[in-house]
Formats: sequence, structure tokens, C-alpha cells
Amino acid sequence: MFLMNAAQLQSYYDQTPTARRMALVSIGLVMIICSLGLSAVNIAVPRIADDLQVGANAVSWIPVAMLWGNVVFLLPMGRLADIVGRKRMFITGIVLFVMASLAILVPQTIESLLLIRVVQGISSSMVYGTSMALIGVIYANSNRGQALGIGASSVYFGLTLGPLVGGWLTEHWGWQSVFWAPTLVLLPCLVVLVIYVKGEWKAEHKTKFDWQGSLIFMAWVSAFMLGLSRLSDWRFALVAVGGLLLLGVFVWHQGQKTSPLLNLSALRANRIFNRSLLSAFFIYGSSFSMVFLLSLYLQYIHQLSPSEAGQIVLIQTLIMMVLAPITGRLSDRYEPRLLSTFGCLLFVIGYAMLFGLGMQTSLHYVMVALVFLGLGFGFFSSPNNNAAIGSVPADKLSIAAALLNLARTMGNMVSSAIVMTLFSVTMGGAAITAPLYPQLLLVIQITMGLSVGYALIAAVFSYRRGRIH
Repeated sequence: MFLMNAAQLQSYYDQTPTARRMALVSIGLVMIICSLGLSAVNIAVPRIADDLQVGANAVSWIPVAMLWGNVVFLLPMGRLADIVGRKRMFITGIVLFVMASLAILVPQTIESLLLIRVVQGISSSMVYGTSMALIGVIYANSNRGQALGIGASSVYFGLTLGPLVGGWLTEHWGWQSVFWAPTLVLLPCLVVLVIYVKGEWKAEHKTKFDWQGSLIFMAWVSAFMLGLSRLSDWRFALVAVGGLLLLGVFVWHQGQKTSPLLNLSALRANRIFNRSLLSAFFIYGSSFSMVFLLSLYLQYIHQLSPSEAGQIVLIQTLIMMVLAPITGRLSDRYEPRLLSTFGCLLFVIGYAMLFGLGMQTSLHYVMVALVFLGLGFGFFSSPNNNAAIGSVPADKLSIAAALLNLARTMGNMVSSAIVMTLFSVTMGGAAITAPLYPQLLLVIQITMGLSVGYALIAAVFSYRRGRIH
């Protein structure tokens, strides 16, 4: 099976529905666990802060550290996967993620914990940079939109299931279990991948990997992210400006290379793909900090337990899980831009409601806002991914999938950096206590107001991508 050419390999999957389904299940589970690893820790942040005796400014780096590892390596890993093989990169990412997560069993300091989060981010970049590409080729001739919808649901199911699982594990097994326990799911996934996912996918023509471009890309993202984390400090603001200058260097460098990390001219020419990326950037920029901040709001201001807060946040994911495969299948027949734009407008309603949160806001009000956000995710994610993946050639699927995930994680990163700046300005390094609850609420309200604007911008880009049917 491993020696099959591209046509024979595609024929195998077209004629073997069991292989397709098992591949989708295993890839989906891996994506759930990696996404869960990103968000489950958010709900454990208060316990980690107490255990390690660190303040709000230090623990705000816990979600950002994994994001950094993810963002700076996504594009290089996606390009490298097209060269060395997408399945190989995917499996390597799983193994590295397991090893990093089990390192939590060693006694931790805040510094070692952040290092573990960085390695989790690097390994998850290998998974995210190849997962949607693998689903896209395996289901190329059979309900690709629906399969991509399930893949998208896996990511966001993991992200939002994280607080519920993280809360339960934190209460019953300690916050360290949030790291090691979910990895037990990954071992059966490895077995299924070896048995059912036959063959390998990579570019037919050998190309050189752009190491210089990769290093410049990592440098500008790192500098920009570090600078954004404390924009109130002029020195950090200068670092952010330096990051933007390095972005200019990266763009210039890519234009000079015959085998660039990112073909910018092709990206500019593909209107459907670049508008899909832009709408994804703004939607996911609006959503990531919402889970983190809402978890803090429910635990501190409403005095809910971690598991109770996780159950409420889960509402949006349950709705999205039901909708995403349905809208993915609809996007195979109808214009994705109409479905995803409608999803963006539902986001606007949900964030506008969360902008109105107060000290005495009822939990029912919060739940209704989460219903709108779940509907927004359900209508946006699958059609947007299907439009993007369907607009690129087969030999560029890994880099396309990496760019989609990069748009999501860059949005997450910018959103997290803004929240870190708000925390720094309003609370400094102090722990979150009752006297600081008004400042916490102010951070939430400002962030939700910005999210309304992000979702409106995403709606414009989504609608203006053009027709694909």
C-alpha cells in the first residue's frame, strides 16, 4: 500500500469507506486532544497561581506560551510536511505532544511549566499544519465539506470542552492531570493511524526548504507577540514595531526566493483563499480570549467551581458540533460565503450581549449569549474551511491547511496579547482578589467590545471572497 501512486491511493480511499471513517475518527480525536490541551489549562489557572505562588501577569503567559510555540512553527511545519510527508509530520507531532505533556509529572516551577507549554505548541503545530490537509485528500471525492466540518468541529470541541474537562480533572486529580490525562487518548489513535491510514502525501517534485525564511518568520512573530504582551511599556512597544519591520523583511525575502516558504503572489491572486484567511483571523481573534475571560468571570465573580464554569462554557461547543457537519455539507452545494457571513453576524449578537456583562448579570443571560456564539461557530467554521481548501491545488494542501490554522492562531495570539496588556494596565502583577473584580470586569467588557468589531470585519471579508459554485 505504501508504494501506491497518487491515483491508486485515491482509489483506495474512494473504495474503502471504513478506512476513510477510521482515519477521520483518529485525526479528529488527535485534534480534540491538542485543542483541549490549549484551553483546558485556562480553567486551572487560579489553582496553578495558588500552587506556584505567582500573580495574574505571570499566569496570563500560560495560554500564550502554547500559542507562541504553535504560531511560530505552523507555517514552517506545514511547508516541511509538503516536502517530507504529511502523515509522517502528523505522527511526529502526536509523539512529541505526549512526551511534553507527561513531563508535567516532574515537579514544576512557572518557568518549567511555560517551557512545557511551548513544546506542546510546537507539537500541535505539526498536527494542525497537516490534519485538514489529510482529511482533504482522503475525502477528496466523497463529502469533503462534511468531513472538513467534522474536523473543524473537533478543533473547537476540544477548545471548548477544555474548560469542562480541565475543571473536573483539576477538582478530582489536581491541575497536573490536565496535562497528562488527555494523552491517554492519543495512544489508540496512533495504532489506528498505522493500521488504516495507508500511503503518504507530499509534493511530487522535490523542493528546497526555506530555512532563512522560516527563521525570519519566527523572529517577526516572536518580536511582535512579545511587544504586544505589554504595549503599555514603551520598550515593549518598540519590540512590537521591530516585529513589524521584520515582517517587511520576510515579505521582501519571500519575493526573492525560487522556493519560498510562502508564495505571496499566488496568495494574493487567490481571492477566495486570502479572504477566507482574513475572515478566519478576525473571527478566531474575537473568540479565543472569550473562553479564558468567561472562565475567570464565572469562577471569580459568580463563585462557580471550575467544573461548573466549564459546563456553562461548553454550551457553544455542543451547538457548534451539531451544526458544523451540516453546514459543511451544505457548503458543498451552496455558496460558503453566505453561510459563513451569517455566522459572523451571529457572533456580533453574542459578543454584544457579553459586552453588557455586570457584577449581577444572571447566568441565563450568559447562556443565551453562548447560544448565539455556538450558532455563529456552526455556520462559519466548516463553510470557511471548505471554501479555502477547495481553492488550492492538491500539492499545496499542507501549506494551505497550515495557513488556515495560522490565521486562527495569529488571531488568538493578538487577542491574548491585548488581554495581557489590559491585565498589566489594570492589575499589574497582583493576584485576582475581590477588590480587583471591577478591574477584571472592565477587561472583559473592553475585550468583548473589540470582539464585536472583529466579527463585523470578518463578515465583510467573508462576503467579499466571491462565488465558488
